[in-house]
Amino acid sequence: MTDTPLSQAQFDAITEAAAHWCMRLHEPDCTVEERQAFEQWLDVHPFHLVEYEAMLEIWEVAGDLPRPDSSIAPMVRRTRTSWRTVGMAAAVCTLALPLAAYSGWNLGWLPNSYQHFEATDSVRQVTLNDGSQVELNLGSELTYSNYKDRRQVTLGKGEAFFSVSHDTSHPFVVKASEGRIRVTGTKFNVWMYEDQVKVNLVEGSVLVSSNDDLSGDGLRLGPSMQASYRHGDHVPRISQTYDNDNSLAWRNGKLVLDDLALSDALPLINRYLENPLMVADNSTGAIRIGGIYNIKELDTLVTSLPKVLPVYLTRNKDGNPVLNSIPQQAPKS
Repeated sequence: MTDTPLSQAQFDAITEAAAHWCMRLHEPDCTVEERQAFEQWLDVHPFHLVEYEAMLEIWEVAGDLPRPDSSIAPMVRRTRTSWRTVGMAAAVCTLALPLAAYSGWNLGWLPNSYQHFEATDSVRQVTLNDGSQVELNLGSELTYSNYKDRRQVTLGKGEAFFSVSHDTSHPFVVKASEGRIRVTGTKFNVWMYEDQVKVNLVEGSVLVSSNDDLSGDGLRLGPSMQASYRHGDHVPRISQTYDNDNSLAWRNGKLVLDDLALSDALPLINRYLENPLMVADNSTGAIRIGGIYNIKELDTLVTSLPKVLPVYLTRNKDGNPVLNSIPQQAPKS
């Protein structure tokens, strides 16, 4: 290997070669001979490894692409030869990444823009690069990637309200758990907790699929309709929402529980808790709860429940709070 400075033309050649290898090694028909040639290419210059790793970082953004073959992994985790090499490599990456992204963009595999947003202890409003507006609930996280044929959001956790800018030729797709929501321009809310997802449509229309691997676009929702799904569902469940629906109360900082069984209320509550609240048995889960709560103060709700419901608190072996129903005494004869 050598630390001899490279010309701009050599930089560009390395970028093109790295893009070629990144795409080729992800193909199922890549041969043993090609993999050996890739190994030889890596050994020619330390920048080859750095540029290939930069390609893999971009590749990771594209969730639809196939994962690298496990036999490739050892190739891309070699130790740098010196701090000087690392510094020079960083400079090369700065120049090369735009070229690599351009190659992937033309093929429709890689995005030309990428954004990541998180909301921790307050509701956050953000603007995506396409002009769409998103409100993020507490404890929520999403990424936005703009591809040649689609705009794609991945909701990592939490809840978000979308006001999508209209673009018929460039669909807007939200991935949530194993499913997806596809639109061209509309307003809708996506709530996710563990493997449960709920989609509420406010305006326009959306197509909801419970499994991104299934063929077809999914089921269509119209205004005032709701879809929900969880792991293993072949199709989402569709229902109607009404004027008194409180699903979007979080946008005003509130959680509204309208006479729900505890088993149904806990996913809504636990979305905001560091340690999820649990019920000891089905009889406890059937106890009903109502009220309006501040989403920033739901920790206090856990300790106050024994004061308003016939329950008491214990802890399981993981330290999570558990609600237990208080046994009713038999009436005296």
